[in-house]
Amino acid sequence: MNLGDFSFGNLGHAYLPDKWIFRNYGGEVSRGQILSLLGPNGSGKTTLLKILLGALKPTEGTVKVNGQVAFVPQLFQVAFDYTALDMVLMGRAKNIGLFSQPTKEDEEASLRALEQVGLAEMAHRPFHEMSGGQRQLIIFARALVAEADILILDEPTSALDLKNQNAILEWIDRLARQKNLTVIFSTHHPHHAYAVADRALLMLGESNYAAGAVNDVLTESNLSKLYELPFRRVCYEYKSQSVETLIPVLRPTKTALASAESY
Repeated sequence: MNLGDFSFGNLGHAYLPDKWIFRNYGGEVSRGQILSLLGPNGSGKTTLLKILLGALKPTEGTVKVNGQVAFVPQLFQVAFDYTALDMVLMGRAKNIGLFSQPTKEDEEASLRALEQVGLAEMAHRPFHEMSGGQRQLIIFARALVAEADILILDEPTSALDLKNQNAILEWIDRLARQKNLTVIFSTHHPHHAYAVADRALLMLGESNYAAGAVNDVLTESNLSKLYELPFRRVCYEYKSQSVETLIPVLRPTKTALASAESY
């Protein structure tokens, strides 16, 4: 395996005997690639992420990781008045002794990471006063200073507005393409996966999954089975280029039908 490669095979987990959440799952992602995990609520995405992180031992199967892994959790609040710089410095924990203070080098690395995500001027602002998008970017910066080869993100666009969702997706793409990091992220939005991921894994059922290249996995048929809604691939023009995405076809409400009939 090359540095940053990540694979798992015959993976399964049961919290109770013969009560499998998933079984026989497999997938892989190489350095500089992005893998997206998709599944409805209760399909086991959180359990799978814990196993991939090494925080939970699978009931069966193997996970092979070559490199340092960092985790970017969902948006969260903190109980203390940490500054943005304090939050990023936490990513340097493995370089700082148990009872030691961060060094000048640790602080400089953290400031550079904040600069990379465009928030250097907010280094000394309280973390809890920042917007959701800013907080999420600060957590990205914390992962960067950990000097990881692989980043695992749990629904990184959760609870963010459309502008900040786009900013997070652009940053995920930048981490893989420019920093050559391997990125694994879970999402409820197939169009997010289609926009940035190279590979995808759909959690269709206990022993039923689809894994592989995005164009092969994120199909109308697979997504319709996954979410029990019809999906359509649509094409549009953006900056003189033809772009595709995937959207759910939601059942029109009575109000929407009445409005359509009035035209």
